[in-house]
Amino acid sequence: MSTFLLVHGAWHSGRCWERVVPLLESAGHRVLAPSLTGYGDKAHLAGPEVGLDTHVGDVVGLIREAGLTEVVLVGHSYAGLVVSGAANEVPERIAHLVYLDAMVPEHGESAVDVMPVTRQLIDLAAGSGGGWRVPPPPELPAPLGLFGVTDPADVAWLRTLLSDQPVRCLEQPVRLDDPALNAIPRTHIHCTGARPEGITRRPVPPVQPNGTPARVLELPTGHDCMITMPAELSELLLGLVP
Repeated sequence: MSTFLLVHGAWHSGRCWERVVPLLESAGHRVLAPSLTGYGDKAHLAGPEVGLDTHVGDVVGLIREAGLTEVVLVGHSYAGLVVSGAANEVPERIAHLVYLDAMVPEHGESAVDVMPVTRQLIDLAAGSGGGWRVPPPPELPAPLGLFGVTDPADVAWLRTLLSDQPVRCLEQPVRLDDPALNAIPRTHIHCTGARPEGITRRPVPPVQPNGTPARVLELPTGHDCMITMPAELSELLLGLVP
């Protein structure tokens, strides 16, 4: 049995994994899909002080308090920074890092560094909500939809999960200074569906930090693949564990 820890991206909550969790559990694995501070059942904790370090602390705290080891740590979108920072804190507990259509930072980088278009969102937030709230993006015409979700029923459900994103999460740099972090195997899963203008993905280096060839998998769908292709995503994740 492996332990999957699924970390949602910006604006989302842990509920976005509801279609994936039972598929992984039915294969005999333990699965945790928490909401980070400021989202879902923790939405009331949102505030200008909530940053990337808050979310890294959420994940590290859960790993330590639950005594988790051999964790397959999955980060979607913005949570690529979160899982990187968490793995830096407890590398001995992480068996595999999975970047799910995610930001992949270097030491000292923020979300703005990894994806410069993020600065536009922060600038828009400056004039409203006290300047610290970045509201979820609007739904766009198909095939873009809302985070790549286009089915009307799914879009309506997804809207119930979304909360504002604190600006500090996007501006705070990640700390990746433990050499043990580099030994953790990595897999990148890319969603190859339509992407809004300005949303770019860094090329994955051909060699992982641990010296093995890069592993890049693809799903032919939009960004929120856990909603649009949960079975296919689960199959890819299960392929990473014994």
